[in-house]
Amino acid sequence: MKPYKIKSISEFHRLMDLPKPEHPLISVVDYAVLVATKKNSEVTSIVTDYYSISVKRGLSEKMRYGQQEYDFDEGIMYFLAPGQVLQTTPATNTEAQPAGWILLIHPDFLWNTPLAKRIRQYEFFDYSVNEALFLSEKEEGVINNIVQNIQQEYHSNIDKFSQSIIISQIETLLNYSERFYQRQFITRQITNHSILSRLDELLTDYFNSQDLINKGLPTVQYIVEKLNTSPNYLRGLLKVLTGQNTQQHIHGKLIEKAKEKLSTTDLSVSEIAFELGFEHSQSFSKLFKTKTNLSPSEFRQSFN
Repeated sequence: MKPYKIKSISEFHRLMDLPKPEHPLISVVDYAVLVATKKNSEVTSIVTDYYSISVKRGLSEKMRYGQQEYDFDEGIMYFLAPGQVLQTTPATNTEAQPAGWILLIHPDFLWNTPLAKRIRQYEFFDYSVNEALFLSEKEEGVINNIVQNIQQEYHSNIDKFSQSIIISQIETLLNYSERFYQRQFITRQITNHSILSRLDELLTDYFNSQDLINKGLPTVQYIVEKLNTSPNYLRGLLKVLTGQNTQQHIHGKLIEKAKEKLSTTDLSVSEIAFELGFEHSQSFSKLFKTKTNLSPSEFRQSFN
């Protein structure tokens, strides 16, 4: 079914049988109230023209964000940018006690401010739902306090300072979220290290197959599709755990394979370049020297 397009925050409030928003361009919605009012809504798939930041607990339904489905049994935080599709399925747990909030921000609220351009630099807006942010109790308290400050500011009389105060709070919220994601990359070791192991296995299999000759170097898109992650999440994870981005990781595996061939075979540099998916040996030699400070021939000579 085609997603229902919601163009404004006011339209969202009307659709969900919520009171009219106090501010047309920014709103904090109580998630428990939203669940209670939308029980009879037939809309299960929406795409919006505004940003959505949420912390939710005790969901009675599953949500699909992009191609991923996730059951929000724990309190987690996730982010939606304009144009992304959010789907819900019918409630399966009628005894669930939903709690949390949704912060809705229309891009027009950010217009002519530095955050208007900077907001999409926060890569978690492009993460998949299974890459959501799991907050500790302390972290959730920090986030909730910021959202309460935003809500209190637009509850009070709007004046010439209101927008800049709220935007500074939004930016603080995003910066804390980025900090907590960095913590998650490190502390959720089982999941994250599993991704690293799968990545290493995937690249090893690829570099040992005919795919290099037939298809060339694996692309980042190929990698993330095989690992079922988003490009930004994988890049952020690798940066924190290895200091390299995905492309650098691919090149690292390539250089590792090149060194193996240079030191254990009598193949010419041109032949090795061809086997590693390079149409021109000069491109291979240039990359190899950039990564190792030695030309392929110099590296080979060091073993003789």
